[in-house]
Amino acid sequence: MRKYFGTDGIRGRAGRFPITVDFFTKLGFAAGKVLTKDNQSSSKPKVIIGKDTRESGYMLESALEAGFSAAGVDVFLTGPIPTPAIAYLTKALRAQIGVVISASHNLYQDNGIKFFSSNGQKLDDEIELEIEKTIDGIENLDSENIGKAKRVDDAQGRYVEFCKNTFPKDLSLEGLKIVLDCSHGATYQVAPKIFTELGADINTIGVGPNGTNINDGCGSTSLELLRREVKKINADLGIAFDGDGDRVLMVNSNGDKVDGDQLLFIIVRAAFEENHFDSGVVGTLMTNLAFEENMKELGIGFSRSGVGDRYVSELMQEKNWIYGGENSGHILLKDFHTTGDGIISALQVLKAIKKRQISFDQAVSEINLYPQILLNIPLDKEIDLEADEIQSSIHEAEKLMNNNGRVLLRKSGTEPLVRIMTEGKDKDLALKAAQAIKKVIEN
Repeated sequence: MRKYFGTDGIRGRAGRFPITVDFFTKLGFAAGKVLTKDNQSSSKPKVIIGKDTRESGYMLESALEAGFSAAGVDVFLTGPIPTPAIAYLTKALRAQIGVVISASHNLYQDNGIKFFSSNGQKLDDEIELEIEKTIDGIENLDSENIGKAKRVDDAQGRYVEFCKNTFPKDLSLEGLKIVLDCSHGATYQVAPKIFTELGADINTIGVGPNGTNINDGCGSTSLELLRREVKKINADLGIAFDGDGDRVLMVNSNGDKVDGDQLLFIIVRAAFEENHFDSGVVGTLMTNLAFEENMKELGIGFSRSGVGDRYVSELMQEKNWIYGGENSGHILLKDFHTTGDGIISALQVLKAIKKRQISFDQAVSEINLYPQILLNIPLDKEIDLEADEIQSSIHEAEKLMNNNGRVLLRKSGTEPLVRIMTEGKDKDLALKAAQAIKKVIEN
């Protein structure tokens, strides 16, 4: 069992253990030792460190810089930049480690860390366990072996060009009126450049970070501001990124939410019509049943992984498939990137509608999702989800939906929460089923 790492790195309240200066210094040293132990180069190993716009990022960046330097690793700092940009730069700059300081979609009070290996992919469980075992073993190196730090001045420009190159050169976004919500987060500088340079008519919100407003009433976790702006200016669609830019959700011209399942369907359908590939798509336990049924109708394979983009990625690798994602907006397109990228995913959706010469609203209408009810229950103590009372409530909930729906109960990998999901053709019954389970857990 991992002690500090969750399903997406380490995350918590900044200033409280483990999101503290002393722990991050130790973590930097341990990660530096573990991830560079096989370095065969005569030069010192390199780490690329990026962050989102939280004010605590400065504190944690300095702590990591000290830890990695103490481990004999040269540190390259990018400043605020999306998580997938670090995955790309780790490979492009031939670094051994990529690090992002971010708590993703959480509010500014939280922060965290994500690691990428030299191939731009998230770390395996075994490597995270090895880092944890090394955390308390800081050693002092001789001065000639200590790493140094510098800024990567062209990091944003490199990433902008990388994203633009995933969009066909014979297509343009001209004629599309789009609202971008950058959540006052890591995409606030690069996303407007990319979509504007590809020809779209762009209006922006969430592009004024002050260190404390990231994800605050904006971005992919709060779509109301985007909805209003899209309808106000009669835009074709709206695009919302989360704080670190690896997730994306959209709204149509009416301001209706378009989730990750719908976006992945638009991408996969267009790709299938163009190439008729014989591989499949990976979803998660949360993926809407309608998505699975649509894949079956198209003759495309479908498999579910555990919840979390790292588990989607692992199953994709196992099956040698290039498409996968979560309804939360993590979409993995392995023909373009090693990790989920909100900007690239949005570009592929727009490429699909441009190639098919249909509107975004038309593309969305081609998949009708089953109603899903999502409830979160805060935990102030440990709870056994296998307890008889809880398991019995799940069976009763399934009966309440006339055995024509799904129930998923799980603990969050990033927050002290139990998450309830019920899904069925009848939304009212799905809601009653979720509320019944919630009542049993709270009692």
